[in-house]
Amino acid sequence: MRWWDIDPVLELEKDLFPEDAWSRGMFWSELAHARGAEATRRYLVAEVTGEQYEGGVRVIGYAGVATTGDQADIQTIAVARDHWGTGLGATLLTELLSAASEFECAEVMLECRVDNVRAQKLYERFGFAPIGFRRGYYQPGNVDALVMRLTDPSTSVQGTEING
Repeated sequence: MRWWDIDPVLELEKDLFPEDAWSRGMFWSELAHARGAEATRRYLVAEVTGEQYEGGVRVIGYAGVATTGDQADIQTIAVARDHWGTGLGATLLTELLSAASEFECAEVMLECRVDNVRAQKLYERFGFAPIGFRRGYYQPGNVDALVMRLTDPSTSVQGTEING
């Protein structure tokens, strides 16, 4: 993800997470930590091309991970509704887990809305296990978060096939 991806990412963010969408500033802040030798973040976008899209490109997904020491935290994963069920979420998660391994993280954490069963099933397929809840984590809707953890992300991505 680069700075020029922020506007299309924000459009998708607002469509998918209308109550608790990230702001432009939040994405800028994350990207500020994603470059250079001291990088602690990895953000990526998935795009499709075609003449029907403004500028010839459409962002159909994005994802990001932050690291601190030997722990990674999945910050966000989003896939356009018309691409649900295509394996794109799994591809994005695979890339984030590979990044966590490159950052030499021993475990990966994430929060997932308790009402997002689709995402929970994806994470469970990759070996994430529920470890607790954060009450009222998602605001302003006051929705609880399920906290999940994966130990040793390098083993979770071995043998995982990425479809283009």
